[in-house]
Amino acid sequence: MITAAADAAGSEVAGSDSWIEDRAWFDRSAADVAPELLGAVLVHDTPAGRIAGRIVEAEAYLGPEDLAAHSSRGQTPRNAVMFGQPGYLYVYLVYGMHHCVNVVCGPDSKPEAVLLRAAEVTEGDGLARTRRGGVPAARLAAGPGNLASAFDIDRRLNGADLMTGPVRLQRGRRAEIIDRTARIGVDYAGDWTDRPLRYLIRDDPHRFRR
Repeated sequence: MITAAADAAGSEVAGSDSWIEDRAWFDRSAADVAPELLGAVLVHDTPAGRIAGRIVEAEAYLGPEDLAAHSSRGQTPRNAVMFGQPGYLYVYLVYGMHHCVNVVCGPDSKPEAVLLRAAEVTEGDGLARTRRGGVPAARLAAGPGNLASAFDIDRRLNGADLMTGPVRLQRGRRAEIIDRTARIGVDYAGDWTDRPLRYLIRDDPHRFRR
């Protein structure tokens, strides 16, 4: 469990001074970045309008030694973004149907990333529902594939720069209590399977059910 003082700022999108614009902020271990992303606001300015939401769940993937990380298999055309600068989106397709949205981290040239697993949609609900339908609000962006669908993020945005958009991050209300568990779906990762690298805002109804 991690505790943090609640930030006085709300989760609504504010002025440009609240954007996370410093690439050095991402140039840290994913294990440091992931809990700090909880409460931050994911924003996608799509051609149809803005979709925004407060991140409530994320997982850290810690580079080549982490057997659950894509970078553990070496650099490939699919994961090449992980081996570049931090502060970019790494978007991949799983099972031929679900996209997963990741934030590339460091430190330095170490290919780490944070998987965004769930969010509370706070702006653009109607746009999100053009892809997610009439699901309950708490399920709209719960789970990595649902998050990508709700925010209209797919492989076309792989390699997008979070400093310039159209997908960006804003500081938001800090989570008061963060729970940690093992990551989901990494039973193949040997000693890394049970490491508590999944971070969730305690009791938030928008997090994934498991």
